[in-house]
Amino acid sequence: MRAVPKAANAWLSNSVRVVAVPNVQRLKTRPQFQAALAGKLGVRTTHFALHSCELAQIYPPKMPDPVPGDVPSESSAALASLGALGAMVPKRWAKRAVTRNAIKRQIYSVSAQFAPQLRPRGHVVRLRAAFDRKEFISASSDLLKAAVRSELLDLFARASAHPQLGLGRV
Repeated sequence: MRAVPKAANAWLSNSVRVVAVPNVQRLKTRPQFQAALAGKLGVRTTHFALHSCELAQIYPPKMPDPVPGDVPSESSAALASLGALGAMVPKRWAKRAVTRNAIKRQIYSVSAQFAPQLRPRGHVVRLRAAFDRKEFISASSDLLKAAVRSELLDLFARASAHPQLGLGRV
């Protein structure tokens, strides 16, 4: 009998990496995504679009705590130095879950590289067109990942040069 379950062995290997996005929080709720999508469409490529909005729209100011002895909750002022990022990969454009998850991993990985160059705003990267299934036969091939990564590098490079999205922190 094994002492360690099979699934736990993957965490012990060196091949597993956790990519942390510095100074960027992930969007989690539907209203946060809707607020970011309602903002300006910043940059587009063939398959991706980057939407952006002010952080105050994503994290509205909270009311002060009624009890003076309570610990204050996280407010929008505390999040002013942080950015927020979300990834939208609809089933319409990526039918298989393997493909959607691979694309989302690429989005978060590339955004970690460009996080210091983007202003602290709410950003959503949205897949807006399907990758050709005749060219990318496998649901999660190295060729598909390379194509997604190169287009995302182009998207974030253009976003960092955009006057409202990039060129340093405000």
